[in-house]
Amino acid sequence: MTGEHAGRVALVFGGTSGIGRGTALELAAQGAAVAVHGLDSGEAASVVAEIESHGGRAIGVHGPIDDETTAAAAVEQTIAAFGQLDSIVLSAGIQRYGDVVSTSRQTWDEVFGVNVTGAFLASKHALPFIRQSPNGSVVVVASVQASAAQTQVAAYSASKGALVALARSMAVDEAPFGVRVNSVSPGSVDTPMLRASAALFGDGTAESVERTLANWGTSHALGRIAKVDEVAAAISFLCSPRASFITGVDLRVDGGLTAALPVPLPQKD
Repeated sequence: MTGEHAGRVALVFGGTSGIGRGTALELAAQGAAVAVHGLDSGEAASVVAEIESHGGRAIGVHGPIDDETTAAAAVEQTIAAFGQLDSIVLSAGIQRYGDVVSTSRQTWDEVFGVNVTGAFLASKHALPFIRQSPNGSVVVVASVQASAAQTQVAAYSASKGALVALARSMAVDEAPFGVRVNSVSPGSVDTPMLRASAALFGDGTAESVERTLANWGTSHALGRIAKVDEVAAAISFLCSPRASFITGVDLRVDGGLTAALPVPLPQKD
């Protein structure tokens, strides 16, 4: 396949759902060979089949992201299949609700295990190969909640802040090897995770979910939540040679959510 990622190989962790899935499809559409990681082998195989149905090349890898054997095996299988590794996208993540008092230690460890330790382990095993690429890159999927939090997301918000800091640290450490590391912080994105969250705050009907999503969209300056492919396009850009002088950046793809102050001006009579 042709495209700006032709001849490149990407490994997308958390590539079977939401932003990760959209990114795997986008990178493949732009010519990359893609290793798709998921917790479940069947879900990974489904995304692989979709990529291959459009003429792309892909393999599936699976396992819990917070298990070091998963990260090591995913990288090894990618190299065995494609002979190189140019980019990784760290999109595996979970959301749990609660403030500090109500969040259990088990939940805290679960969120940090998947969201932060998983990213660390994936990077640890992938970077030695990415350093060999002429345009190596890492993109970490964080969240606007790394820098501004809603209520009842203590563990999630803290984990996303840690991811932005991890990406910044890796950007400094990997620069001598020519590897760029950036994070992307989306606002609300129409993913299965967001829809599951919306279902918690309504009556469970499809109409209630749509109303909640639309209401959340009004918090964004553009008046709506994002589509998955809009975030995937930003990630694809950061992985590409077009972003060759961009590193250590947290790119907010948030429809203006964090740009606006929720302080209305008084209306004239």
